[in-house]
Amino acid sequence: MSHIEIPPGLTELLQGYTVEVLRNRPDDLVDFAVDYFSRLKNSRNLGIDGGKSEEKDNEDEEDEDFEPPVINRYCRRVSVCAESFNPDEEDDTEPKVVHPKSDEQRSRLQEACKDIILFKNLDQEQLSEVLDAMFERTVVSEEHVIDQGDDGDNFYVIERGSYDILVTKDNQTNRVGLYDNRGSFGELALMYNTPRAATIVATTEGSLWGLDRITFRRIILKNNAKKRKMFESFIESVPLLKSLEASERMKIVDVIGEKNYKDGERIIAQGEKAESFFIVESGEVKILIKSKTNKDTEDEVEIARCQKGQYFGELALVTNKPRAASAYAVGDVKCLVMDVQAFERLLGPCMDIMKRNITNYQEQLVKMFGSSMDLTDPGI
Repeated sequence: MSHIEIPPGLTELLQGYTVEVLRNRPDDLVDFAVDYFSRLKNSRNLGIDGGKSEEKDNEDEEDEDFEPPVINRYCRRVSVCAESFNPDEEDDTEPKVVHPKSDEQRSRLQEACKDIILFKNLDQEQLSEVLDAMFERTVVSEEHVIDQGDDGDNFYVIERGSYDILVTKDNQTNRVGLYDNRGSFGELALMYNTPRAATIVATTEGSLWGLDRITFRRIILKNNAKKRKMFESFIESVPLLKSLEASERMKIVDVIGEKNYKDGERIIAQGEKAESFFIVESGEVKILIKSKTNKDTEDEVEIARCQKGQYFGELALVTNKPRAASAYAVGDVKCLVMDVQAFERLLGPCMDIMKRNITNYQEQLVKMFGSSMDLTDPGI
């Protein structure tokens, strides 16, 4: 790939424009850009001329009051676009961040992080360095942990507490999800050097573990770059994800983990709370539901099989219900796994496809049992 040199001043120019967009929240970004850069040019011309001529009209009088934002490189960064990341060029000479912890804190931190997918592919040395760098943050009810539009500074893992996910669009703020005593957030702004896409507000008192941006990028992104090479071509081949843009598919690669299952091992259980979405990377998975053949026994009946590139576990996430079926490995199986929060954030464009599949599931059950069964009912 050829090296592209960024012209001097371009970063600062775009940063200034982004600051004004975030301040003013214009309805039309193009019109706002035309107005902003026109006024910026007029303001600069006025400075060069040393004053305003008598011929300037009312529009120029407005420009005289226009003060383009000054970007201070020592202030918090204003993210504009995804910065390039080359793991071979990443500087490993930065001093390692270490926040001392008691044995009790370390134990709580390890428990909070044990199911964080971003940490699953780290080796023991990398994981130990990440845990060393993490710091504890306690929050109170109604405290804003991060705000939409702000620069990304830390990645957070939840130890306890409930948190609302709020998104403001067209001056309307809506709750689009929540975290309840588990999960993580804040990684996308750090991965892609973009402003925060949502506001996270604590609805109860709680505790978080934070990881600074520099350590996150040096370890997590370096590891993710290797993971991209492993999974990129496979993700592009998954039929469900073909409707996504290439950049959207790469975000999925960044948040997925890989799990191995032995022959006969249960992957998900009917009736349990849904926490993950699965794509079969290799092997075969059979889907079974409980069928009440008589009042004393409950047998599991196979209703489908999933092979390489196919997915399962989406039904409970789409309907926000407990698992409607169980899934078992047939032989050795590898699955790519995405947690529910990433599923909700990244697979919105695929939701219509997955909802249509619910109808297909119902039709299969009618053929097998002669009557419709409610797949959103965990008691089937």
